[in-house]
Formats: sequence, C-alpha cells, structure tokens
Amino acid sequence: MQKRINTWALIVTVAAALGMGACSGGGAEIKSEITTTTKGQQLLDLQKAYEAGAMSKDEYERERKRVLESK
Repeated sequence: MQKRINTWALIVTVAAALGMGACSGGGAEIKSEITTTTKGQQLLDLQKAYEAGAMSKDEYERERKRVLESK
C-alpha cells in the first residue's frame, strides 16, 4: 500500500512539473524596446529623405509641420 501511494505521489509530482514547464512560454523570447527621437533628429531625417527624392515637397512640408506642432 505504501509503495502504491509513493508511486502515485511521484506520478503527480512529475505531471505537475511538466505542466508548469508548459506555462513558461515555450522558450519564446520577449523583447521590449522604447526609443525616442528628438524633433531636431526627426527634422534632419525628413530633410535627408526629401533631398534623396524619397518624398515630394508637399509630403516634406506636411510632415515637417506635423513634427513642429507635436508636443
């Protein structure tokens, strides 16, 4: 009888350990990155994009205005 209880205790313990292992996210890597860009850097980036021909004059002016008006 004692051996049967020990066997069940072992089975329950192993099952619990395996079940808890599945709760750890499966080894997925979670990254969080926060970046901030100053208005000056945003304006420089816009100017470079405009000079490179990546945006029209209207797009450049619209985005420039948006950056300058943002908090």
